[in-house]
Amino acid sequence: MAISDPLGDMITRIRNAQMRGKSKVSTPNSKLRQHVLDVLAKEGYIRGYSTVEFEGGKSELEIELKYFDGQPVIREIERISKPGRRVYSSVKNIPHVANGLGVSILSTPRGVMADHQAREENVGGEVLCRVF
Repeated sequence: MAISDPLGDMITRIRNAQMRGKSKVSTPNSKLRQHVLDVLAKEGYIRGYSTVEFEGGKSELEIELKYFDGQPVIREIERISKPGRRVYSSVKNIPHVANGLGVSILSTPRGVMADHQAREENVGGEVLCRVF
């Protein structure tokens, strides 16, 4: 079955795995997912991820979730820009998440990056998701 929103699927898998207290979750591989996971790892929301190759050229990403005192580090993760409604933001209007405690992840002409990095590089783009 084809997935109409691959990034939304990955976010839902992460949310569901954390509700069940899982240490790892797997999702199909794509470049966009890898870039978003790079931002999540850099910001300290996940331990990391690895690529698992299968026969027939298929591969999956295995995401290692992060917990602190038994609670997930990611309290909230939400898809903002969806296939039916894209959300774009100029550099002046990039949303702050929880007064700067959280992160908005943007897809910009210079790549996928966190909101504070986009402000530093003075570039706007599509607001993919927000994490707190």
